[in-house]
Amino acid sequence: MWRINAKVNEKNTNDSWSRFSIKDVYLALYDGPHATPKPASEGAVFLGIKNITEDGKLDLSDIRYISEEDFPKWTKRVLPRPGDIVFTYEATLNRYAIIPEGFRGCLGRRLALIRPNPEKVDTQFLFYYFFGEEWRKTIATNLIFGSTVDRIPLTNFPKFEISLPPLSIQRKIAAILSAYDDLIENNTRRIEILEEMARSLYHEWFVNFRFPGHEQVKMVDSEFGLVPEEWEPVKLGNIAQDIRRSINPEQIDPETPYFGLEHLPRKSIALSEWGTASQVQSTKLVFHKGEILFGKIRPYFHKVGVAPVEGVCSSDAIVIKAKTTDYFPIVLACVSSEEFVAHATQTSQGTKMPRANWDVLVKYPVAIPPLPLLFQFNEFVQNILDQIHNLIFKNRNIRQTRDLLLPKLISGEINVEKFDIKIGKLVA
Repeated sequence: MWRINAKVNEKNTNDSWSRFSIKDVYLALYDGPHATPKPASEGAVFLGIKNITEDGKLDLSDIRYISEEDFPKWTKRVLPRPGDIVFTYEATLNRYAIIPEGFRGCLGRRLALIRPNPEKVDTQFLFYYFFGEEWRKTIATNLIFGSTVDRIPLTNFPKFEISLPPLSIQRKIAAILSAYDDLIENNTRRIEILEEMARSLYHEWFVNFRFPGHEQVKMVDSEFGLVPEEWEPVKLGNIAQDIRRSINPEQIDPETPYFGLEHLPRKSIALSEWGTASQVQSTKLVFHKGEILFGKIRPYFHKVGVAPVEGVCSSDAIVIKAKTTDYFPIVLACVSSEEFVAHATQTSQGTKMPRANWDVLVKYPVAIPPLPLLFQFNEFVQNILDQIHNLIFKNRNIRQTRDLLLPKLISGEINVEKFDIKIGKLVA
């Protein structure tokens, strides 16, 4: 992991800050098209609101593509470059992200971008500034309220005012906040690597049947096809169950963790974000720490994860529990696999909002290996899951610290002139 040492002088330094119209610190402002291109199966990215997260990241797990043939037409006005800041100006507001190196795509509807002038403003500082209270007040003051959606008037946007310190201070503030984000990103990559290790082992042992010693094991017929000798072919329902503990909103502590389908990431068992039950207005399901949440609406979104806390979840999720602890790792690996999600998608019911049916899913075939191999797999997966949950809570703590610092830094409340930041490796 990393260490951040900081000496902070808690003295307001706003005297060195100046007010500017935002147009004075960018080279250009562009909005996206007011139409949508025909979809393509591959090509460049047609960037949408859904691809910008609340915490300022580009999420490209669910991409709408634009064909290479159409791409020049949709980038006539602007081709997003690395370092541009893209933002939402209509419907879902206050979302910002920096275009990274290697991105190839175009702006989608209700998106705009600014191209910061590096001689006037540090891009990272400006990005963080957009998350501050002063800028959010500016946005709220200038909103145009519509009958269906609210919007920021881009014609007035250039006049919006910002407060900036000298460039050297901007860079120092950006470096401090970036250090926290780098920690979060590093832990997130570690989670991804751990997940890939678990997926690969499951696929190798339980799908391809290339487990330790498989060369000496004969394949035999079963009702589900060929399985290794001495492996027990069962149905998922033999080792897992759907838990339905319904609860009404008035019975829930408002601070109870709440998982809606929007909190479940795609193709990741790491559930690192959640809301609170204060958002709950209808009957929900209670889950316990370590139980599996499976998003049953549009199962092809592949939303499956392990609860790191106790809480409540949307009734559009299936709460899955292994019938014994020995079966938990194989149940988790099975229901989060590509093969199982594809099966859930193929057997889902409904056209506009297809739903996975647990009564169908319980019939999914699973091969249980002899106990020594099962215990070996369990130990591997449980160790990975423990590390993932540890990293989830580390990231939450880092993010909380960053979020406490951010408003003080970008408002000048904290004097960073003598801020000493040292980043060095620590022994985990």
